Amino acid sequence: MKNTLFFANYKALHVILILIFTLLPLIGNASEINVYSGRKAKLIKPLLDQFQKQTGITVNLVTAKSDALIKRLEAEGESSPADIFITVDAGRLERAKQMGLLKKIDTNDLKISSNYIDKDNKWVGLSKRVRTIVYSKKNVKKNELLRFEDLSLEKWNKRICVRSSNNIYNQSLVASLISNLGEKKTEEIIEKIVNNFARKPSGNDRAQITAVARNECDIAIVNHYYYILMLDSKEKEKREIANQVDITFLNQNDRGAHVNISGIGIAKNSKNTANANKLIKFLLSKESQEWYAETNNEYPVLTNASVFGVLKNWGKIKLDEKSINELGDLNPNAVKLMDRVGWK
Repeated sequence: MKNTLFFANYKALHVILILIFTLLPLIGNASEINVYSGRKAKLIKPLLDQFQKQTGITVNLVTAKSDALIKRLEAEGESSPADIFITVDAGRLERAKQMGLLKKIDTNDLKISSNYIDKDNKWVGLSKRVRTIVYSKKNVKKNELLRFEDLSLEKWNKRICVRSSNNIYNQSLVASLISNLGEKKTEEIIEKIVNNFARKPSGNDRAQITAVARNECDIAIVNHYYYILMLDSKEKEKREIANQVDITFLNQNDRGAHVNISGIGIAKNSKNTANANKLIKFLLSKESQEWYAETNNEYPVLTNASVFGVLKNWGKIKLDEKSINELGDLNPNAVKLMDRVGWK
């Protein structure tokens, strides 16, 4: 009898242990959060450390290229330990959403414009990134270019530098034009701009700025913060290059300059959703937003957050915020359009 009870209890205990070890990964840890970040550690980790200090929630950070992290989330599926996905560009966030890799965020208490919140609440913006132009101080006058569409004029033939069409920033730029002007008009404009390229697209945004300084072209399409990074560089050569060009923000008299975001979403299979929502609210606090602006030279999405240095000196800039929620949806159209007009 005793042996029978022993084996019965043993079997019950065995079943219980199996259930515990099976369900444990699905329960998560209330005192931690796992972050997959497409941003470099130095651009986000100090804030995550501050969050950990304030809340006692341990933050485990994994950094890699954004596209690699999207593939990793897809491959890991339900067994993924990820709670948070951070990346740059609304196009990438929308891709992750459409692949079913994100879940809804609690956006009720977020004090940011709805333009920076996904229409399905699957992602929110953390900072604003303006894609605009720098120009040669020597060869171009500031008021010669007022609208992005002006880059299609014949006067700019063989005078424009830009990175390749594979770059998500350029794809989102074209998507924003489709959103505002329609696909037919956008194709006409982009085809003329491509004909005005000074060289085959190559290199990053810093390379485009350098090309202008070296007279390889007179105008470069870049994200605003690359110009600031070169202006403030510890390397004398980079500062000298930046001082040979200037920046201007286009379409100030109509829709506003093209703006994109760095943003954040909660991983579909997150086991620590409550902590994920806490982190998002922390990153959208005034203090965090101001740190982001000062450290990364990007504009905060929180309207009452201050900006510093060069951003402050530039003053208020009108931005095309209404198209942000369409950049991901229109990305396939933009890529096909760029292929048709020969943007390599």
